[in-house]
Amino acid sequence: MATTQHTTWQQRLEAYYYLCRFDKPIGTELVFWPTMWAMWIANKGIPEIKILIPMILGTIFMRAAGCAINDFADRKVDGHVERTKTRPLATGVISAKEAIFVFLFLVTASAAMLLFLPIESFYWSFGALFLAFIYPFMKRYTHLPQVFLGAAFSWSIPMGYTAVGVEPNLTCWLLYFGNLAWTVAYDTQYAITDREFDLKIGVKSTAILFGKYDIEIISLLQVSSIVLIGAALYLENILIPFGVAALILVILDFIYQWTKTKDRDPQRCFWAFRHNRWVGLIIFVGIFMAFI
Repeated sequence: MATTQHTTWQQRLEAYYYLCRFDKPIGTELVFWPTMWAMWIANKGIPEIKILIPMILGTIFMRAAGCAINDFADRKVDGHVERTKTRPLATGVISAKEAIFVFLFLVTASAAMLLFLPIESFYWSFGALFLAFIYPFMKRYTHLPQVFLGAAFSWSIPMGYTAVGVEPNLTCWLLYFGNLAWTVAYDTQYAITDREFDLKIGVKSTAILFGKYDIEIISLLQVSSIVLIGAALYLENILIPFGVAALILVILDFIYQWTKTKDRDPQRCFWAFRHNRWVGLIIFVGIFMAFI
């Protein structure tokens, strides 16, 4: 592992910025949109600003905290992967202790947002913290780290319900598992990008587990997500017409992703992963329009 370099405070601050992936908002977007789905559906429309702002800030802080603890967990392997070899811990710009400090600071900042939310949100937040902490270490023990990521990313859905004072119900859990399936799909696309390096260094992933059936299983997961999310919208009587329109657009997007990734080119798989930001937005627009 690289030793910590002597840097100015400006360079160190910049390294913290990159550690938290504030330069790459795709991860935040992938958590943000499902949170908005949940809050709009649970509240039957736009939530109060005093609830919405703490939830948005909490989402940003927890995603950044997840990135910090992820880089801490991967500090000994990131230097061996082309895509991650320039990360701050891999290059030695900041130390492992600093990454832990950043993680704790961001978790504390996120916890502070709970002061503005119902007490039920505080109880549910322990699940979010637990999943965010253990996910980065799962790739050493199981080929299903993407499932743990899906569980972590989807936890914002019951959190969104409790934030607006609604007990998580069947709709909530349909959204949860629909989002989990979608997350495993797009994170497998992401994992295909690193599969060659992961095999060399012994890191596990669904991309390795699925093998030659990876693209087909991604498609099945995407179909599952459409069915589950569609069922949730049906239960809330918002499937027709806007929910259907949104899901049709998402299906077309998934087909487009398939055309780009069917040859398993790593760069195109990475493109498809990033393109999923539009999936979350499209579903949210459908939900938003249904409550106007």
